[in-house]
Amino acid sequence: MSEENDDLLNEPNDNQETITKVTGMYKDWFLDYASYVILERAVPAIEDGFKPVQRRIMHSMKDLDDGRYNKVANIVGHTMQYHPHGDASIADAMVQIGQKDLLIDTQGNWGNILTGDSAAASRYIEARLSKFALEVIYNPKITEWQASYDGRRREPINLPVMFPLLLAQGAEGIAVGLSTRVLPHNFLELIDASIKHLKGKRFTIFPDFPTGGIADMGDYKDGNRGGKVRVRARISQYDKNTLVITEIPFGTTTSSLIDSILKANDKGKIKIKKIEDNTAAQVEILVHLPAGISPDKTIDALYAFTNCEMSISPLGCVIEDNRPLFIGVSEMLRRSTDNTVQLLKSDLEVQLSELEEQWHFASLERIFIENRIYRNIEEEETWEGVIKAIDDGLKPHITHLKRSVTEEDIVRLTEIRIKRISKFDIDKAQQKIEALEGQIAEVKHHLEHLIDYAIAYFNRLKTKYGEGKERKTEIRVFDDVDATKVVIRNTKLYVNREEGFIGTSLKRDEYVCDCSDIDDIIVFTKEGKMMVTKVDSKTFVGKDIIHVAVFKKKDKRTIYNMIYRDGKSGPTYIKRFAVTSITRDREYDLTNGNKNSMVWYFSANPNGEAEVVTIFLRQVGSIKKLKWDMDFAEILIKGRNSKGNLVSKYAVKRIDLKEKGVSTLKPRKIWFDDTVQRLNVDGRGDLLGEFRGEDRILVVTQSGLVKTIIPEMTAHFEDDMIVIEKWLPNKPLSVIYYNGERELYYVKRFLIENEGKEESFLPDHPETKLEIVSTDWRPLADIEFTKERGKDRKPNLELDLEEFISIKGINAIGNQLTKEKINQVSLLEPLPYEAPEEVHADDLEVIDEEEVNNSETGTASNTNNSVNSESDSDADEEGQTSLF
Repeated sequence: MSEENDDLLNEPNDNQETITKVTGMYKDWFLDYASYVILERAVPAIEDGFKPVQRRIMHSMKDLDDGRYNKVANIVGHTMQYHPHGDASIADAMVQIGQKDLLIDTQGNWGNILTGDSAAASRYIEARLSKFALEVIYNPKITEWQASYDGRRREPINLPVMFPLLLAQGAEGIAVGLSTRVLPHNFLELIDASIKHLKGKRFTIFPDFPTGGIADMGDYKDGNRGGKVRVRARISQYDKNTLVITEIPFGTTTSSLIDSILKANDKGKIKIKKIEDNTAAQVEILVHLPAGISPDKTIDALYAFTNCEMSISPLGCVIEDNRPLFIGVSEMLRRSTDNTVQLLKSDLEVQLSELEEQWHFASLERIFIENRIYRNIEEEETWEGVIKAIDDGLKPHITHLKRSVTEEDIVRLTEIRIKRISKFDIDKAQQKIEALEGQIAEVKHHLEHLIDYAIAYFNRLKTKYGEGKERKTEIRVFDDVDATKVVIRNTKLYVNREEGFIGTSLKRDEYVCDCSDIDDIIVFTKEGKMMVTKVDSKTFVGKDIIHVAVFKKKDKRTIYNMIYRDGKSGPTYIKRFAVTSITRDREYDLTNGNKNSMVWYFSANPNGEAEVVTIFLRQVGSIKKLKWDMDFAEILIKGRNSKGNLVSKYAVKRIDLKEKGVSTLKPRKIWFDDTVQRLNVDGRGDLLGEFRGEDRILVVTQSGLVKTIIPEMTAHFEDDMIVIEKWLPNKPLSVIYYNGERELYYVKRFLIENEGKEESFLPDHPETKLEIVSTDWRPLADIEFTKERGKDRKPNLELDLEEFISIKGINAIGNQLTKEKINQVSLLEPLPYEAPEEVHADDLEVIDEEEVNNSETGTASNTNNSVNSESDSDADEEGQTSLF
């Protein structure tokens, strides 16, 4: 800037504006804004659980309350006297409170939390305070007040809420620099937890969502930062080609859920035929599947790839003393309960003060009228004289009063009407005083036993308002869904063996199998090299490919049989190995590591099959034995880096497959984990048995359905399942049931003849119900009869079901048990029976899966591109053999 301009700026000028530096001012402004948003808009107070707008809505509704419904638009307009913001934000906040169905009785279309439909305009819907809100939230006598934003009215600083309302309703808000997310909890469980806290006992509370669903609370961390709740939709099998969703995860709607399913279908993650949304008062979404698609795998795929499973992160942040406070839900409940106790104490103290005032004046009134003190004022001509005359007349009779008589008391006596004096009944007055004394004693007792009084208060709330507020969200431990096991094979894998390429775009080359875009592929080459790589459009893995398949991590059952030549002219070795884990995109040498090694024979065996091969040697020198057989079953399964056993030090001409092998692995032990309702091979839960390839699992439900299933780890089970065990085809099922049509009890025994088909073994009548079902060979039942009036109860009947009825068809009605009325049917210890012995796995000359796993060595550790996927490739169901 020039000197002239500097001079002009320095000249005094009356019209020139003062220049003020703004450096640093924004810091104060930002802090003021952040504080305002945190304290006045986004975060609830710990004292009453309300944000300011919610508190002002509830205060306005109390102002307008006359027991009848008010237009929401009218309530919103009234709230604007207290809330310095627009009507839209008030209406939205009020709709959210109303949808929680606790504090507001609603009338009209208030939207739907299930479908996401919004509420009608505020001029079309109505509301009033619920009875619960009137009892729990309001008490003007113990409320602290402050002036409204414009000073025209007064509003509560905090409402005297005597209930853990914040935890019951939940809260969510985003402020400047922080946020809060308190999940809703169950009404009855909060009351029980409050009572436990008052009794000095420990308690634990978990969220309960209005949309229901299933939740895993294992990582909830008491609602603190860093916690997580996994919520799933409730999905069941409607029929063999249809799934039905009856409850949805919290935070989703039926519309967003359906959109996520359609998006997963478009991406090829799942395969569905169509979706029907029949949601009204209850959720009902029908997912129709194409023929041949597994419902069990589709359920897991819905959890893995759609909004049918959601992860919710709680964050307990509240306002206390005008500061944000981060605490867990247990501490919130303790503080709320302690605050309720203090509010109850304040309320009792107010009641005691009022009762003592009533007793004081009732006693004065009785003295004044009974002793006719009012006659002493007849001669008085001044007001002061009247007051003094009454005061002098009262003095001989007030020694029993609890406080001194004031001038205000005397003024109230002078206001008693002549009509009341003339009709004064001394006995009734005494009864009133005695009643007040009883009430005073009761309130004092409550104050002396405040905790007992608070416990009784919570129990009264539970009895009065707890009906219909049972838990909606089922708490369960989830088994993680492996996405690679349930993803739909949405693409095809091809291989160019000679050039060494694999991929999904090589459509002119050899087809290998169907795969998904998240699978890993394992490849073996003629040089004895192995590699695992992710599916891609085209990938070079090495020339002369002899085997390619979808790789399954931790697969202990797939055994690779290999015979290879060590180096250009070295000896030939035989080996068996499994590949359970590996580093992706790293090349592994399965030979002894010498140059020009070559694989003579290779096979992949999904169940550890061991074939017999014939070895042919070249005619060199004086070799006498040029041909012999080798059985892979005689070769131990070792790690993939093992050298193997020597076949011959002479040159091999060729190797032929002589005989296909049988499995050399033990039957799989399968357990059922009741906690997560899933099968597993990891030893969790109850052992169902040792399963070979053709074995199945028997499943019986309380509703009278029976089926046998293949023991797949992805299988889902009904909530009313009562029997799950290994199925023995010759072992009968014994059933005692009540026939609703004939109103009698029947017994039947049957075998399952249609394996894989779900059948009902009970008559189709709404009153028919299953009493007991037994899978014992010779079951015994105890029948307890109903006691008839005036007669002794008949002795219990011990019934041998095997003798009582022979084995019949599954649809047979069975034999009538008795015509007598039955009180209870129960199972006894079964009779001894020598069941056909099954060859135990320990007696088989086979290889244990654990031995296979322990032999697997040599996984690289110098790279971080580690394989972590697993797949159920249909192409691996049969062994693949390559001959060279």
